[in-house]
Amino acid sequence: MCGIVGLHLRDPELYPRLGQLLAGMLGQVVERGPDSAGVAVYGDHRRCPPGHAAVSVLLPAAGPRPPAAARAALAAAVRDVLPGSPEPLVTAAGATTVLAAPTDVDTLVGAVGQADPAALVVGFGNDLTVYKDVGNPRELAATYDLAGAQGWQGLAHTRMATESAVDPQGCHPFSVGPDQCLVHNGSFANHATIRRELRREGVRFDSENDSEVGARFVAARLAEGADLDKALRLLCERFDGFYTLLVTNGDGFAVVRDAIACKPAVIAETAAWVAMASEFRALADLPGIDGARIYEPEPEKVYVWHR
Repeated sequence: MCGIVGLHLRDPELYPRLGQLLAGMLGQVVERGPDSAGVAVYGDHRRCPPGHAAVSVLLPAAGPRPPAAARAALAAAVRDVLPGSPEPLVTAAGATTVLAAPTDVDTLVGAVGQADPAALVVGFGNDLTVYKDVGNPRELAATYDLAGAQGWQGLAHTRMATESAVDPQGCHPFSVGPDQCLVHNGSFANHATIRRELRREGVRFDSENDSEVGARFVAARLAEGADLDKALRLLCERFDGFYTLLVTNGDGFAVVRDAIACKPAVIAETAAWVAMASEFRALADLPGIDGARIYEPEPEKVYVWHR
């Protein structure tokens, strides 16, 4: 039992309130996954200014230097690797460090890997920042300063671990493609088989979490040219198990459930926003909820909204 919330804003006047609204939604699903949490925000220019790429990383848990020194060393090493040696913008939030720099995504990801091969990239893109850590989700939201975030789209996940260890690496969202995220409530029955198939295709994995297999599968299909709708329809054809998924990328927001649809999900839509959550109470305080269209997504039907 995990908790999912997501908010896709259609009205730019709400962009300054994205983090506040998302934090309120997250606070209503804490009981569904009290051991850890993750957040992804699209368009937070505090952490990823226009013209910058951003990379979210987890630094090695053990080492001779305290976390602040390790972050500073990573930023200095990344600066020295980047063309023109720009000073990265560094944000520390719990276990997660976000580095942003005026370069392209591939160059920044490569620079992070060169600067510290042990640093685990957990999110990257031109418009995306990701935060993951263990602990009470409400406390983590305060650590991230989620309420202060601005942007046009966001999602969050509270985790009750069943398939892998309770550690930051196992937290959702799984962001394994540029500006892409996946959060999952449920379990994939055949994830080991698909993991082996993807590894034979050259796909690498960062955790033993079954949800990462779904994220890698979707990222591979998107890289091949599929859109969100097709990528998730292919997932439904290939994956067995129980699941509700929220998948986002740089211009889209998509929801799908398995054929039995036993994992809860509710969607609400207005002219100003689209929201999804595991429980209605996470939607109850959104502006204009009284006039929203509210419904449960149907089994194996992919719902997609674009920016």
